[in-house]
Amino acid sequence: MKRFMLALMLLALAGCTGTPEGIVAVDRFDLKRYLGTWYEIARIDNWFERGTEQVSADYSMKEDGKVRVFNKGYSPEQKKWKTAEGKAMFAGDPTVGALKVSFFGPFYGGYTVFDLDRNNYAWAMVAGNSRSYLWILSRTPQMDKAVLARLLAEAESKGFDTLKVMRTRQELH
Repeated sequence: MKRFMLALMLLALAGCTGTPEGIVAVDRFDLKRYLGTWYEIARIDNWFERGTEQVSADYSMKEDGKVRVFNKGYSPEQKKWKTAEGKAMFAGDPTVGALKVSFFGPFYGGYTVFDLDRNNYAWAMVAGNSRSYLWILSRTPQMDKAVLARLLAEAESKGFDTLKVMRTRQELH
């Protein structure tokens, strides 16, 4: 079974579809602007992504009104791409960046956009169900170092252990 799918299933089975305490999802969230491809710039490493690089996620609308989520990451050790397809929906108000994502049936995990480039939707910071899950995403495979430093400082101020954050390699081999 794909590690991406299994991980999200296990998170959901634990009943973890919320937002970490003290983390607030962005308001005035515009899903249409958020759709498209996002590149993972940095993350707190987790077992379902461990060993992957060139990680990206593509979000698009499904006919049923849910969001199609297509994640992929390259495993240099296995010399192959790992992919997972799932679905997302709002956890509540569709103008708030709090969603829930499923890669396995009816089981969902939390996906909270808690900071976002409001002007261009060029970058986003996303939390999972706890502070053990943090992703910094960008519309491009590389991010300005000053912007990344500012986002990491903000994540640290919100209680994330930024010493555990790793940069995601996006360069092609």
